Amino acid sequence: MAARDPLPPLGLYVHLPWCERKCPYCDFNSHAATAIPEQEYVAALLIDLDDERSAIGERTVESIFIGGGTPSLFSESAIASLLEGIRERAALAPDCEVTLEANPGSAEADRFAGYRAAGVNRLSIGVQSFDDDALERIGRVHDGRAAHRAIEMAQAAGLASINIDLMYGLPGQSVAGALADVDQALAHGVVHVSHYELTLEPNTLFHRFPPARPDEDALWEMHRASRDRIEAAGFVRYEISAYAEPDSRCRHNLNYWRFGDYVGIGAGAHGKATEPASRAVQRSIKHRHPRRYLASSGPGGQVARRGPVPAAELPLEFMLNAARLLEGFPEDLFTARTGLPLSAIQEPLARAQALGLVHRESGTIRPTEQGTRFLNELLLLFEPPERPGPAGPPTGAENRAPVHRGDGSPVL
Repeated sequence: MAARDPLPPLGLYVHLPWCERKCPYCDFNSHAATAIPEQEYVAALLIDLDDERSAIGERTVESIFIGGGTPSLFSESAIASLLEGIRERAALAPDCEVTLEANPGSAEADRFAGYRAAGVNRLSIGVQSFDDDALERIGRVHDGRAAHRAIEMAQAAGLASINIDLMYGLPGQSVAGALADVDQALAHGVVHVSHYELTLEPNTLFHRFPPARPDEDALWEMHRASRDRIEAAGFVRYEISAYAEPDSRCRHNLNYWRFGDYVGIGAGAHGKATEPASRAVQRSIKHRHPRRYLASSGPGGQVARRGPVPAAELPLEFMLNAARLLEGFPEDLFTARTGLPLSAIQEPLARAQALGLVHRESGTIRPTEQGTRFLNELLLLFEPPERPGPAGPPTGAENRAPVHRGDGSPVL
């Protein structure tokens, strides 16, 4: 394999798996809870992080993303203990981006000032919609008033870097309704908007009992009109579902999309790290259910699987992430992150070009508008040949969760 130096940037993903109630569309590793064992879980997370010291080594952690679940169900003191423990175990960049996901509940919103004091400097609020009827149809526990209040309280707490998650294509939603959500989000003066289509994922209530949704023409118009409205407000669409004001892109997710490294701690958390000596790409996954994760807390006990990604799977692994970036990626990034020569993807790249899915110019590869619209078709070109035998270590395909919609795990 080609030499790669230096190692990729390193992020840290922390998974807090509890929610007040499981949403019918959610396929994340989340669990409804009446009581959360905060102290026990934070202690287990730090033991987990101790086990990841070989992956971290002397490297600096550039970003932390606390996702879930609903991390804002955790108290300010629990988040403070967690971040203090992380700082004791890893060197953080002076400008380390620390994101926490939150839902618009009044009890949670009251905690924002405490989170900021603990070291959180970026908030991602799962609004989804400001329309009360739409929120009820998708099983959310908050209403539009609570969503507005949460954003205002976050801003009052001094959190300047705020993302709002919005979904479109909701049951019974019109194009006008989708645009009304966008307008209300922009009116708050936030710096980042994640705007993604509601999808019916396997193993969800909506997949078993599909609600009536807008047709394909309406979905495309919602996407197109919302995109134009957000960009007209000065935001740049830098990833398929992500828009940001200049200098406000999510650095943690950018590291995913550039196939950087990240340590994952917590129930069901995934990690991807480049082994310093061999430069092999290692994948890891922790025990998924929080009860088992907590019960197995101890040296090495929380790891469900760990192992190298086979070279044949690296092209798809890389493209699962990099193909989401609207600006594309430099050709030499593929070799730098995978250790493979660009010739390893020349054939599927040529087919993608012929189909009008990617554009290559001046050493940069980027998806076309057609490529972003038909991303799955683009990625299928990079599928590895079928390999017989038992399943190998976890791969990025298992990490496909919507960009959380904020998530610490980038996905389709």
